[in-house]
Amino acid sequence: MASKSWIAALAVLTAAAVGSYLGFRALQPAPLPEGFVYGNGHIEGTEIRVSAELPGRVIENRMEEGQLVRKGDALITLDALPTSESLRMMKAERQVLAAELAALQPQLVSWRHHLENASREFQRLQELKGRGFSTPQQLDVATNALTEAKSHVSHLSASMASLRAKQAVAEAAVVLAEDRNQKVTVRAPQDGTLLVKAVEVGEQLQIGQTVAMLVDINRLELKVYVSEHDLGRLALGNSARVRVDAFPDTYLEARLMRIDAHAQFTPRDIHLPDERARMVYGVTLALDNPQGRLKLGMPADAWLRWQDGAAWPATLPVPAE
Repeated sequence: MASKSWIAALAVLTAAAVGSYLGFRALQPAPLPEGFVYGNGHIEGTEIRVSAELPGRVIENRMEEGQLVRKGDALITLDALPTSESLRMMKAERQVLAAELAALQPQLVSWRHHLENASREFQRLQELKGRGFSTPQQLDVATNALTEAKSHVSHLSASMASLRAKQAVAEAAVVLAEDRNQKVTVRAPQDGTLLVKAVEVGEQLQIGQTVAMLVDINRLELKVYVSEHDLGRLALGNSARVRVDAFPDTYLEARLMRIDAHAQFTPRDIHLPDERARMVYGVTLALDNPQGRLKLGMPADAWLRWQDGAAWPATLPVPAE
């Protein structure tokens, strides 16, 4: 009787062990198909730092973190009084120079006319002198008139040249002042999502101080890490598919755009199928996000196809750690 009980107990234990093993095998993820490499990481974006190009006090702030902005949208406005006053002075200087130049122009025309007449009179008297019909006094008067006309033309021409040079400098100063006056409004350099609002109304900004941080949410990146063995199979342009927990039934198309030049230790929050691979290489995938469903920081799984002929399976497994 005891022998039968022992046999029954052994049979139950054996059945339980077999069932546990089969259950364990059933719960194991499917192996990675041939021709694919797995990696995981977090969704990232290229951050764009927007800075002030002028010093000044913030008088208006139109920024809200998380908002979508278009290229050219105003983010903040600085006190425009200093730059407006500078522009007004530059324009006034330009106007004065233009008036002075306009005043000299008719004088130069007049003295050039005098010079032509004096030259003809001097030439006429020189010819008459050869025939004895002009006096030395007449020649002296003609010479003095010619010298005076030449002096005035030379002086006026030099003055006008100097004024034109000053006018060019003043014009450049006006253009610069107008450009500075436009920069009192800091605008978004491109379309994007505003991640960080770095200033508030009333703050005094310095040149180069960060105003905001933008990211192009439509074009994101995912950096995953692969072993040296897998790296040898990959090439720029390889196609990839990405999946995030928020949309577990959706695979997003991506492509391999960048491979790190140097190896590094495996980051703490990254796991690899081969845990013996302590040194890994970062590879960056580019993925479009036209509907904005992906968010920065989302954990993501990625599968890279290194074998061109390999068919994409309907379901991509995550290898066991």
